Amino acid sequence: MMRLLVLIFSAFLLYSCAGTKIYQPSKKFPKSTLQKDLSSLRKTLEANHPSLYWYNTKDSIDKAFSYYGNLIEDSMTEVRYAWKIITPIVAAIKCGHTSVSYSKGYAKWTKGKVFSSFPLVVAAWGDTVAVRGRLLKKDSIFKKGTLLTSINGIPVSTIKENFFKHLPTDGYSDGINYLRISSSFPRYHNNEYGLSKMYKVGYIDSATGIEAFADIPVFEIKKDTTKKKDSSIVKKVPKPTGPTRLEKKEVYRKFKIDSSGTYGIIDLNGFTKGGLRRFFRKTFKEVKQKNIQHLVIDLRSNGGGRVDLSTLLTKYISRTPFKVADSAFMKTKFIKDKKRLVGKSFFINIGLVFTTKKKADGNYHAGRIERKLYQPKKRNHYDGKLYVLLAGGSFSATTVFANAVKGQKDILLVGEETGGGWYGNNGLFIPSITLPNTRLRIRLPLYRVVQYNHKESTKGSGIIPDITVPVTYDNFMKNIDGKLKKVKELIYADVKGIK
Repeated sequence: MMRLLVLIFSAFLLYSCAGTKIYQPSKKFPKSTLQKDLSSLRKTLEANHPSLYWYNTKDSIDKAFSYYGNLIEDSMTEVRYAWKIITPIVAAIKCGHTSVSYSKGYAKWTKGKVFSSFPLVVAAWGDTVAVRGRLLKKDSIFKKGTLLTSINGIPVSTIKENFFKHLPTDGYSDGINYLRISSSFPRYHNNEYGLSKMYKVGYIDSATGIEAFADIPVFEIKKDTTKKKDSSIVKKVPKPTGPTRLEKKEVYRKFKIDSSGTYGIIDLNGFTKGGLRRFFRKTFKEVKQKNIQHLVIDLRSNGGGRVDLSTLLTKYISRTPFKVADSAFMKTKFIKDKKRLVGKSFFINIGLVFTTKKKADGNYHAGRIERKLYQPKKRNHYDGKLYVLLAGGSFSATTVFANAVKGQKDILLVGEETGGGWYGNNGLFIPSITLPNTRLRIRLPLYRVVQYNHKESTKGSGIIPDITVPVTYDNFMKNIDGKLKKVKELIYADVKGIK
């Protein structure tokens, strides 16, 4: 009996090992397979996406599918297919919530790895691309602030425009793309142009103010060929203690009061994690008790999250009753997904039965969201002067909050245009389409959400702040937070009674 159990267990292990696939990044998919994936994506989007033709015409989207579909090569890797074919098609939809991710296999394979790349990290804004950091230790030319003009003969303005073709936005608000370029320039450059052993980089010589050129080698990952020391003589290094529970939460939100007691700052980096209900309750109670008359809410890195938490924050702030949206509707009653490409579609469909109803326009509306009028909180409501910091990274539920409070008494929006759409965006439920062969994942927002009290003139733009404070070269070089500096000036001028 024991032998039989051992044989069965061994067979199970062998079967499991045989069934486990090791991800191969160099694997190439044949053209016919890639065309099938593209066809699957198109059918699923056309059947379910609520705003496929909101910012681009059907003719434009059809042309994008046709143009990039014709660029499919005889065989392509997952990464090349994603960048060259799928991302520009998805970006043409102009929906920031419809974005592309690599397969789970690729994500797992890349975890913890560093790859060879273009050797400079940049900061990008407007027409400026400046060096922010260097990956090569011996590089003495490209210091922080060096202005780049070209790479391998291609102007940086062209490089930037080519990157933008692959990056999804809400309408035509591209502020978030400058942040993406600033964080991922080497990876984007590798995807768009491939690796070079040497890069001829044009830059502005700080001494002469004239364009100059320099050759710099690729940042290359080399295998460590040094012999490992005998583990028996290596001293054990104690593991560093991890962050505390509070420190983990403060990654997502924190509150502090200026040492002078003049103002408080809430840093809020999302509307999902960090125990926000309790955080809001404690924070606004403290603000009330300490009679803080000037409050700053920093939403520049807030990519959104749960609308109910955004609504909760609005209730602590708003001076008037408000709604989440004028309209929120789906294109279909259920997710149309015969091939089961959409994750959790079965469970989402069950939920949709109780939340949507067909109206005269032919769409399926989330009636409660459209009807519900929220009242400002009475307990610990903030009535002082509020300054909301915004930038390209302010997205989704953040723009719902910003739109609701914009224009109210003693509330100022300061910074740059948001990445999230002012007129509205797509979201609420956002499952992913997984392509059947490459396993690429494309997010599929199900609802079109049109902002409360929206204006037709805002269609295509992000929320424009009341006081615009752009990035400047001088602030970049001096590590000055120009937006927060401006708010502090406004606060101190108000305290001193300066008009």
